[in-house]
Amino acid sequence: AKGEIDAPNNYSWADTERDLSAWLSNSLQRNAAGSLYGLEKLILQTRKPDLIENWRRLQTSDHLYYMCTKWWQDGDVHKYFNPYESPYEAYVAFMNALNDLRLRAGQVVAARKNQYV
Repeated sequence: AKGEIDAPNNYSWADTERDLSAWLSNSLQRNAAGSLYGLEKLILQTRKPDLIENWRRLQTSDHLYYMCTKWWQDGDVHKYFNPYESPYEAYVAFMNALNDLRLRAGQVVAARKNQYV
């Protein structure tokens, strides 16, 4: 290293703004991200590699990208790469998968606690 770079903000290759708005600009995206990262403690408590891997795969940025509601040129790009009909459909599918993961993780943790009672 030859020096430091001052980068006080997040930067991205995506969209006109070149920031994180492609992933976190609307309430669907922020709710999905908050719910996802809110599961960390429960998921790690399971110590189950398959559940941890499922949780990590849900962190792929595409999931939040598909929920973007931008318009104009940026919106056209989002639509082109999006397998869903709408951002809301992407949100519902993601939250269903996340809820399934939460239920499976909860069952593992509850079963482990019941073993020690």
